[in-house]
Amino acid sequence: MPMVPDDAQLASFSQHIDTAKNLSPLTTKSYLRDLSRLQSLLEDQAIETLSDIDTQHVRSALATLHKNGLSSASLQRWLSSVRTFFRYALQKQWLRTNPAEGVKAPSKAKKLPKLMDADQATQLVSLTGNDWHSIRDRALLELLYSSGLRLAEVANVDVGDIYTNEGTIRVTGKGNKTRLVPVGSCALIAIEHWLKVRNERALEHEKALFVSQRGKRISHRAIQQRVKLIAQKQGISQPIHPHMLRHSFASHMLESSGDLRAVQELLGHANLSTTQVYTHLDFQHLAKTYDTAHPRAHSRGKKKPGV
Repeated sequence: MPMVPDDAQLASFSQHIDTAKNLSPLTTKSYLRDLSRLQSLLEDQAIETLSDIDTQHVRSALATLHKNGLSSASLQRWLSSVRTFFRYALQKQWLRTNPAEGVKAPSKAKKLPKLMDADQATQLVSLTGNDWHSIRDRALLELLYSSGLRLAEVANVDVGDIYTNEGTIRVTGKGNKTRLVPVGSCALIAIEHWLKVRNERALEHEKALFVSQRGKRISHRAIQQRVKLIAQKQGISQPIHPHMLRHSFASHMLESSGDLRAVQELLGHANLSTTQVYTHLDFQHLAKTYDTAHPRAHSRGKKKPGV
C-alpha cells in the first residue's frame, strides 16, 4: 500500500516550509515527524490516496494518539502540523477540501494556582520588628493580601492613591484600567505606620508609596526577593511569591462569600472565566475539609465488607 502523503508530496512540503516560511531546521524536522505519524495512522485506516482522507480519518488519528498517551500540548502541535500540510495541499490542488477543518485537539489542562491557607497567610504578614525595612514590608504584605493586588499594581501605588478615611486604594491594572479596591483595617494600620517612616526615607519628589533603601520606587524584583526572604524568616517551608498572596486573597474571599462576581471586581478581571479558576480551588478546600471532618469520609474507595 502506498504511503499517504507520498514521498514527492512530503519533499515538496518540506522545501516549502524550509524556504517560504523560513523555519528553523529543528521546526522543519518536527513538522516532518508529525507527518510521518500521520502516514502511519492513515495506513492503519487503509487510506491509499490523499484525496481519500476525510475529517473522520483525522479525528480517528487524533484519538489514537490521545489513547497512546500523547500530551495535550503534543496533540495540538501535531494537529497544527497536519493543518499546515493540508493548507499547502489545497494550494497545490492535491485536495479540494481541508480534512482537518473543524477538528480540535483536547484542551491543555489548566494548572491551578498555588496558594496559602489562612493560617499561613496570617503567619506571613505577622512580621515583627521596628526597623524601617520591617515596617515597610509589613505594610506591603498586608496590602498585597488585604486587597489581592498584582505585583505591578502594588509597586506602582502612589501615596496619593491611598484613601485612609474611606478604606480604599486606587490601583491601575492590566490595560491601564483603574479601579478602587477596599483595604482591610490591619493593612490600613500598617500603612499608616509606614507613612510616618516613609517620609524620612523617600526622596523629596518621590510619589511612590513603597520606596527602596535609595528612596526611590521599589522595583518588582525587590518585592519578589523580600516576599521570598520573609516567608523563609517566618518559617514557611513552601516558596512564596507576591502573586501567591493574590491567589490566596481570591480563594479565601470566595470561600467566605461565595460571590464570584464580587471577587472578579476586586481582582480586576475583565472576564469571569479568569476568576472561575478559584471555584476549583474552593472545591478542593471543601473536599479536604470533608475528608478530615466527615466520620464516613475515610471509608470512600475502600472495599465494602462482605463484597
